[in-house]
Amino acid sequence: MFLSYNFVVNAQDLKSSHSNSTDYYYQIPDSPNSYTSGNVLARVIDGLGFRYYWATDGLRKEDLEYKPNNEARTIIETLDHIYGLTQTITNALRLKPNIKAASEAISFDEKRLKTLENIKIATEILKNSTDEDFEKYNIIFKKDDHTSEYPFWNLLNGPVADALWHVGQIVSLRRSSGNPFNSKVNVFSGKLKE
Repeated sequence: MFLSYNFVVNAQDLKSSHSNSTDYYYQIPDSPNSYTSGNVLARVIDGLGFRYYWATDGLRKEDLEYKPNNEARTIIETLDHIYGLTQTITNALRLKPNIKAASEAISFDEKRLKTLENIKIATEILKNSTDEDFEKYNIIFKKDDHTSEYPFWNLLNGPVADALWHVGQIVSLRRSSGNPFNSKVNVFSGKLKE
């Protein structure tokens, strides 16, 4: 049995704005009322959304092109990777395979919005998941005639952990490029300091 989830995410709720506190990941959503497998993982993904929102807020063109040395990725290349990781997470939760496609040529603002949409969709699916659903949330990769499949556990130590790692890189890289992360962001409380 395959589950189908259709969530509508209001793109206006996810757009970056320094003054609009109604943005979805401007602050971390309220905690759930109960501890379930889905709620716990959704909270981790919400933490990713909050950190990503602020790590990418206010990035300038020179920040996006910044890289510390010739072997390193630029910030925009790292953002491309994070976007791909969020697609993998969302595809697993939607029971869809990951099929390698040509890279999308989209603007930074659109990529940021789509990444935040993926994160929001993932949390909504997880909040509505039963423990049994996690048996079905496999990562599936398809390339030509070859398919490989990995259990949900790999989603945790793979794309979820990797996305968090790379968001930290964005914070570090933007500091090095002269545009530090907003010092009022409190990742412990998931809010801006007063």
